[in-house]
Amino acid sequence: MKTYFRLLSFARPIYRFAVPYVIFTVLGVIFNTLNLALLAPLLMTLFNNNKEGAAAVARPDSWLDVLGYFNYYAQQASIEYGPHGSLRIVCGVIVASVLFSNIFKYFSQRVIENLRIHTLLNLRKTVFNNVMNLQVGYFSNQRKGDIISKIASDVQVVQFSVTGTLQVVFKEPLQLLAYVFMLFATSAKLTFFAILVIPVSAFLISKIVKRLKEQATQAQELFGLMISYLDEALSGIKIIKAFNATADIKEKFDRENIRYSDLGKKMARRQQLSGPVSEFLGVVMVAIIVLYGGSLILDNQSELSVSKFVAYIALFSQVMRPAKALTDSFSTVHAGIAAGERVLALIDEKPEIQDAPDAVDLKHFNDEIRLNNLSFSYPSRPVLDHINVVIPKGKTIALVGPSGGGKSTMMDLLPRFIDADEGSVTIDGQDVKKIKLESLWKLFGVVNQESILFNDTIYNNIAFGTDEATPERVEAAARVANAHDFIMQTEKGYLSNIGDRGMKLSGGQKQRICIARAVLKNPPVMLLDEATSALDTESEKLVQEALNNLMKNRTSLVIAHRLSTIQNADLILVLEGGKIVEQGSHTQLIAGEGLYKRLIDMQTFNE
Repeated sequence: MKTYFRLLSFARPIYRFAVPYVIFTVLGVIFNTLNLALLAPLLMTLFNNNKEGAAAVARPDSWLDVLGYFNYYAQQASIEYGPHGSLRIVCGVIVASVLFSNIFKYFSQRVIENLRIHTLLNLRKTVFNNVMNLQVGYFSNQRKGDIISKIASDVQVVQFSVTGTLQVVFKEPLQLLAYVFMLFATSAKLTFFAILVIPVSAFLISKIVKRLKEQATQAQELFGLMISYLDEALSGIKIIKAFNATADIKEKFDRENIRYSDLGKKMARRQQLSGPVSEFLGVVMVAIIVLYGGSLILDNQSELSVSKFVAYIALFSQVMRPAKALTDSFSTVHAGIAAGERVLALIDEKPEIQDAPDAVDLKHFNDEIRLNNLSFSYPSRPVLDHINVVIPKGKTIALVGPSGGGKSTMMDLLPRFIDADEGSVTIDGQDVKKIKLESLWKLFGVVNQESILFNDTIYNNIAFGTDEATPERVEAAARVANAHDFIMQTEKGYLSNIGDRGMKLSGGQKQRICIARAVLKNPPVMLLDEATSALDTESEKLVQEALNNLMKNRTSLVIAHRLSTIQNADLILVLEGGKIVEQGSHTQLIAGEGLYKRLIDMQTFNE
């Protein structure tokens, strides 16, 4: 229940929905109950219409005898207006009662639907906002498909199974109480005998839905796994086809799809069994009541008239409907709670990297970035071992070395995408852990080996994250990045859509768009992670020229495997095994006959 009420907290302010819903529901229940109760005066009007020998109906002594009042006033109408007039009045009252019942039912459903959508809006917003606040390292350990499943599918399940039960939890018990009240008011003796079916039904239903929550949790996990496979297949479609692995991928997805479908069948069997069981029990009980009550009437041992008894049977036949709705909701709420727990787990995930309570804004970068005795380890292995580096303002520092040496990790430590285990990173003497993250990120521009673009226009991709962007500034940034000419050759120029992840552009074009985005941001420090390594010679030349323009009068930290990118760097750091084994200019390192020279000789770098 704790999970359920926590999920309901996303419906705040709930009073906006609760007050009108309660009013409409209460009125709807009253008129819905009257619809069946009015069968008694209708039958009495038809079969006891003041002809000779007809029994007179006395005014009831107790206000609880609702059917007695209906019969009394129906007979009075028959006396005053005649049988046909009385029949018209009774039918008119029934029609009016049904009309009001459905009007209030409609308004109550509108209110609960607004509540459901409002809850979904808040829940989805909260979970997405929290995911965006998590540190970069979190996503390295999580399946993207599982996260997508929680934000999309699980939230949807919560919407329809948890918030949807609000309607059942309030309305159906109220309707059940109204029916039971009418039954007791009509015949307490019959009602005490009749309600024995309710605990029996509840016991059987609880046995049926016992394992639903466990199965629902497993189903959501399998769905997340399927989404992960789907995402990987769509992202790697070229590799899949190039390696002729289509059949293997199909088989892998199909295997999980079958597991998910089989589990869905098991859940459906349990959920669908509760309805027929409760309905069958209800029919059995109605038959028993007819036998018992009918025998009393036939033997003249009951004060019930035939019309009251028929109305009683009609009312009792409807008792199982709200009871069935309640038992059905108990089965479906298990799926909602299971999905809700997964969503709340994502909401409760706290970012490991947050602003310190005394964090400050850093408006400018004036002097240097310093890495002091820096060490970092992943759970599986150490990556950096007591690194000490000074990056003066305006200088270009290149990081080279074999793969796995810690180059990208070292770069990620500067903007606090990850935090060091030991040591510190300072900017102008200020520890980055004491700087507000948004303020820190404004100092850095990033261009990665993989071009990260969005399914949007070229203009919006260049202007991404820059509030003060104008068409003139975007075009100027594109010219610096050697991108303006090819942009103007596209169908709509800067307003051309580049497709999912920029698939409509070549590798060199995508990289120049990324460089233009960094140019427009105009940060004091640039982080370039192998920005040209995936390009052909012609594209590399254009991109390298764009990078040179980008790095002018700017502090730059560059990771590269190509000589053209780093030979003009002010300082080259050679990393191996998490340590700086060499440092100096290109000329000095070549003369040193060390690792850098061997890398050159092995043609790790290419002109």
